[in-house]
Amino acid sequence: MSTASISSNGVGVLADRLVPRSSALTDVALVVTGAAVVGLLAQAEWRIGPVPITGQTLGVMLVGGALGMRRGAAALVTYMVAGLAGAPVFAGGAGGPAYVLAPPFGFIIGFIGAAAVAGWAAERAWDRNILLGMAGFCLATVVPFLVGVPYMAAILGMTDLQAILAAGVTPFIVPGLIKAGIAAAIFPLAWKLVRALDR
Repeated sequence: MSTASISSNGVGVLADRLVPRSSALTDVALVVTGAAVVGLLAQAEWRIGPVPITGQTLGVMLVGGALGMRRGAAALVTYMVAGLAGAPVFAGGAGGPAYVLAPPFGFIIGFIGAAAVAGWAAERAWDRNILLGMAGFCLATVVPFLVGVPYMAAILGMTDLQAILAAGVTPFIVPGLIKAGIAAAIFPLAWKLVRALDR
């Protein structure tokens, strides 16, 4: 198994069970695949203001949980770099270096930490229990806001706290909880399937 996804207690993540003989090349393939998954889910969007609701956060949780902390974070770094290089992987098919000036870009940066948190939780087997999984994925959901909201406010020149919260936090609370719930439901089912196939 890849040491990138094994914690000190020796618990592996889903990718290590599906691809047990890991190598550097395998890890690169998993990272690139993870970036592609987030890029695809980013195209599911609902524009409600300067920052759209998208499938990205769900993708981040799925990728982080499946790959583990380090590979999950690496997948989101790859996603960000690919988008800045011009690949149309951001919401609405956007991409290119000018995207650093877009209000949602801070959330893209925050996704790296979110994937790491989701992966950290999965390395401790939280993803095998729906309640622990929900806790871990909710923590992961919070991380992009820590970077994204101040970044959005700075780009837009917003100073009124109520307006900032209305644009960058409030509309995302319920969708974020729904996406965390979806991820928390998917992983225990995936683990059950893996264990059934091992028999």
